Amino acid sequence: MGVSRMTVDRWAASAGLDLNMGAIGGVTPLPMDAEPPQTASRSYRRLTLADRSFIQAALTMPEPLSMRRIAAELGVSASTISREVRAHSVTDWGEQRYSADVAHYRALHDRPRSRIRKLDDPQLRGQVIDLLNLKYSPEQVAAELKIMFPDRKEMHISHESIYQELYVQGRGALRHELTVVKALRTGRSKRMPRSKLPARNTRPWLDGARLSDRPAEVNDRAVPGHWEGDLVVGRENSGLVTLVERSSRYVLIGHLPGCRDSATVIDVLERMIEGLPADLVRTITWDQRQEMAQHATFTVATGCRVFFCDPHSPWQQGSNENTNGLIRDFYPKGTNFGEITDADLTEVQRLLNIRPRKTLGWRKPCNVLSELIAGVALAS
Repeated sequence: MGVSRMTVDRWAASAGLDLNMGAIGGVTPLPMDAEPPQTASRSYRRLTLADRSFIQAALTMPEPLSMRRIAAELGVSASTISREVRAHSVTDWGEQRYSADVAHYRALHDRPRSRIRKLDDPQLRGQVIDLLNLKYSPEQVAAELKIMFPDRKEMHISHESIYQELYVQGRGALRHELTVVKALRTGRSKRMPRSKLPARNTRPWLDGARLSDRPAEVNDRAVPGHWEGDLVVGRENSGLVTLVERSSRYVLIGHLPGCRDSATVIDVLERMIEGLPADLVRTITWDQRQEMAQHATFTVATGCRVFFCDPHSPWQQGSNENTNGLIRDFYPKGTNFGEITDADLTEVQRLLNIRPRKTLGWRKPCNVLSELIAGVALAS
C-alpha cells in the first residue's frame, strides 16, 4: 500500500486488530457474522452487525440522523448509540468517522469468552494434584500423564495450563487442594558468588586431581559411574552430603553428624556408596572446599577417584547444583539438619529419584539406575 510499518501498526491499533508477526502472520480472524450473546437479565440488548450498519448509514446521510432518532429506529436508548459511536469511531486521514465493520470486530474481540478448563474434569484434576503432591513440577506432571495415559487425550494437559491454574487464575484454587506447602520451586534470578577460596598454591591436595585431569569419558555422560558431590549446609554446623550420578541423575543423601571436617565427610561418603557395584563408582567431582582435602584416603578405601572443579565454576557440577536446589525446596536455608531424621531424608531421596526428568526423556532416575546396574551385572 506504499505506507510505513508504523502506519500499519497505528491503523491496526485504531481498529482494535491483533497483528501476528512472521511468515504466517496477519490479523486474528473473527466470525463477523456472529451475533453477540444477549443477557436475559439485562434491560438492554447488544448491538448486532446489522444495527451497526444502520448506524453507519444514518450518520453518512446528506442530513445525518440524530442519536435519538437512530436509537428510536433500533429500539435502544440514545445513550447506547452515543457510547457506541464515541467508543468505535476511527480517525481516517484526519477525519473521525464511524465504521460498522470496525465497531463489530472490536465488540467481538473485546467480549469476554467463556473457556472450558480441562482441570474441571475431576479425574484429571485428581491425577494432577497427586503428582504435584509428589513434588513433580508442572512440566513433569504433563509428561507423566502422557506416559500413564498414552491413548487418552482427555487425560493430557499442558504444563502451562497447570501454571495458569496455580497462579494466574484469580482464585488459584488448585493450590488449596495440595498437601505440600509449595506447589512450585522458586530460585534466585542470578547466582551470588559466596566462595572465598584461598590461593591455589595453598592447596597441594589438588595436584593431579583437577578437572583437567579427569577422564574424558566423564564429560559426555555416556559411561555410568561418575558422580558429582557437594554439601548442603545448615544451622549449628549441621549438613548433608549429596551425590548425583551424572548418567541417571540418581541422588544419594547422607547425614552429617554435627561436623563437616574432611574425615567425617569421607566416612559418610564411604557409607553412602557401599553396596554399589564397583563399575558404578568410578569418579566423584567436587568443588575445592576443604572437606575433601583427604580425598586420597577415600580413593584408597573405595577405588573411586576424586576430581575438583575450577574455583567459582558451579556449572562444572551442574547436576549437583540443580539437585541441591531441589533439596532446598524441602529444607530451606536456616534448617538445622540435626533435627531431621534419617527416615525423613530417605523419603526425600525417594521422592527425588521417582521424579521424571526431562533430560532423561521423562524417565525416572531410579529406573535408569536399575537398568545401569542390570547392564553391569550382565557384563560381568
